[in-house]
Amino acid sequence: FANRIIAIAQNIADDIKSKFSREVIVLPNGIDVPTVTERTEILEKYGLQKKKYMLSVGRFVPEKGFHDLLEAFNSGDFKDFKLVIVGDADHEGKYSLDLKAKASKSDRVVLTGFLTEQPLQELYSHAALFVLPSYYEGLPIVLLEAMSYGLPCIASDIPANRNVPLAEGRYFNAGDANSIANKINELINKQWSNEDRRKQVNMIYELYNWSKIADNTLKVYRELLS
Repeated sequence: FANRIIAIAQNIADDIKSKFSREVIVLPNGIDVPTVTERTEILEKYGLQKKKYMLSVGRFVPEKGFHDLLEAFNSGDFKDFKLVIVGDADHEGKYSLDLKAKASKSDRVVLTGFLTEQPLQELYSHAALFVLPSYYEGLPIVLLEAMSYGLPCIASDIPANRNVPLAEGRYFNAGDANSIANKINELINKQWSNEDRRKQVNMIYELYNWSKIADNTLKVYRELLS
């Protein structure tokens, strides 16, 4: 009975249209393009070096796929790099405890717990590669955040991540540790120029600009009131 329906991602809009035969307006959440920092306090805390670690961010729940990422990292030949996973469980359970136990077996895997503001900014600013191994997303905000820092990124090949304009060669099969390892191996040392970084940041700013999104949302309401 809604007069209009707004969804934050095309895959959600498609699901609604399929189930309820309703047209849906897609208006994503926005991203504030950040300032890359040269500060390194959090790197020093965890013994990290600039551009010598890969990064992933999220809650410790099965659908985020961190167990696959750990398996991929441990099975691959990435001895010059560390893996940093930022996040934790909202409520500790078997999955999160198992994940932490597996991570503790390697001194090259760093679990930081939940981080915000400057510490997270530092990790985004200095990572070599961002990896999103999730099985399901609505709108992958952490992927957009990583891209807004100009980071080279790879992600699981799921509809929500396909909505984000990564290059074709930057997706891997969800739930497949070998596919993740192969994609990391392919891209971890690939040159990522300042021009690549600039184009990606500009694209995120254009597509996920809060001011434009607010204007488009207001337009929907005004059409209803006219």
